[in-house]
Amino acid sequence: MDVYSALIQALRERFPGMELREREPMERHTSFRIGGPARLMALPRSEEEAAGVVQAARAHGIEPFFMGNGSNLLVSDTGYEGLILKTFDGMDHLSVEGEVIRAGSGVLLSRLANFALEHGLTGLEFAHGIPGTVGGALMMNAGAYGGEMCQVAQETRVLTPEGTICAVVGEEQGFSYRHSAFSDGTRLILGGVFRLEWGERGDIRAKMEDLAARRREKQPLEYPSAGSTFKRPEGHFAAALIERCGLKGKRVGGAQVSEKHAGFVINRGGATCADVMDLTAHIRETVFRETGVTLEMEVRTLGI
Repeated sequence: MDVYSALIQALRERFPGMELREREPMERHTSFRIGGPARLMALPRSEEEAAGVVQAARAHGIEPFFMGNGSNLLVSDTGYEGLILKTFDGMDHLSVEGEVIRAGSGVLLSRLANFALEHGLTGLEFAHGIPGTVGGALMMNAGAYGGEMCQVAQETRVLTPEGTICAVVGEEQGFSYRHSAFSDGTRLILGGVFRLEWGERGDIRAKMEDLAARRREKQPLEYPSAGSTFKRPEGHFAAALIERCGLKGKRVGGAQVSEKHAGFVINRGGATCADVMDLTAHIRETVFRETGVTLEMEVRTLGI
């Protein structure tokens, strides 16, 4: 019996109702619609199950990869010969007490923002159009239109490498631009606590609708992508640099620099991971050669 078969057996004995998938195509789990099979995917439904998966995996010498709904992930065409722990669809509890919302790591940001709206709480309008989950957003301090998770995140619940659950509070969360204390992936984010402010529902809804309209106008939402491909370089905008270098519309296979927004690499149909990697490498090389600015990938990669 190989190590993965032993792990599957151990997990099925401990959590008979938890879903485990072998050789799961990752193109089904990323917004890019790209990626070969994962050796094993676990979909826990609770913090207890998530902790159990991590503990069992590490007892078998396997380090799990944590993901939400794959909105910022590019997976190799050959897949990933490892364990993926996916929190989306399972760890999706929501509760509110006064101005504080508690959310599981698998909660979509759009759902979280709507939940805040329903309870007359402002501060999460920026998150409504971000396609990620709470866990992924906290890990990378996701943001848009002047808002960031660091502005509202009071506490992050994590599972430590030692297998204990603890709360990371305030400045200990280590937020900076598209980064946090959790970005190294060694701790599984179980959920977050968000402190908001009371607001007028009409004003909150109007702001969300305005941001949604701006996104539809400027972003290529009609094509699969992983959102903004590159981080914003200090003192510059990635999209402006890419456009300035004449790369808008540049295509490699099924991957293309969006003609609508040069900061997005999109899947025009049938794009492979290799297409995306070749295109982003060409973008980075060209921008550096012509402007002297180094672009850094915002999209995470797996199996590459």
